[in-house]
Amino acid sequence: MDEKVIERDASADPNARWYALRIYSGHERKVKEGIENEVERLGLADKILQVYVPYERFVEVKNGKKRSLTKNAFPGYVLIEAVLDKQTKNLILDVPSVMGFLGVDDVPTPLRPDEVEKILEPESTVEQRAVVESPFRIGDSVKVVDGPFSSLTGIVHDVCTERMKVKVMINFFGRSTPTELDFSQVKSVSQ
Repeated sequence: MDEKVIERDASADPNARWYALRIYSGHERKVKEGIENEVERLGLADKILQVYVPYERFVEVKNGKKRSLTKNAFPGYVLIEAVLDKQTKNLILDVPSVMGFLGVDDVPTPLRPDEVEKILEPESTVEQRAVVESPFRIGDSVKVVDGPFSSLTGIVHDVCTERMKVKVMINFFGRSTPTELDFSQVKSVSQ
């Protein structure tokens, strides 16, 4: 998943600007490949210079082991460096999963150079995240100890360790109601 940003060629068009494309989330790679294939097929490499999917890298520490991981920095967006004219704009918009350019009234707004530089700059530091082991499992009985549902009990329906949240099905007024709570708001009930 290593993506290198190609250094701008001295002969590249000075009118080229960076734009953000809105796309269906999860289709970033597919859109990138689709645009690159069309550019190659139509010979427009001088007008569409780069298609970039920004990723962030981080180190996850779990069970005492380090793993280097990547995730999409801007889900639902792809950056593109291009000279926009009618032909290039239509080519880009005709690629499946592309919803449009970021801009006002269907007019693409180029990104500011400082924004682009921040996104494209080489990562000097790799974020280190300690992944917390969840004290809860799906199906566990828990008691709410904080918040408006304090003292009620329920069953764990879902656990999100990244956000340190748990979804609990609480029996409230005779109905089972899903409620999202922080790990600190619930405690396990020994059976």
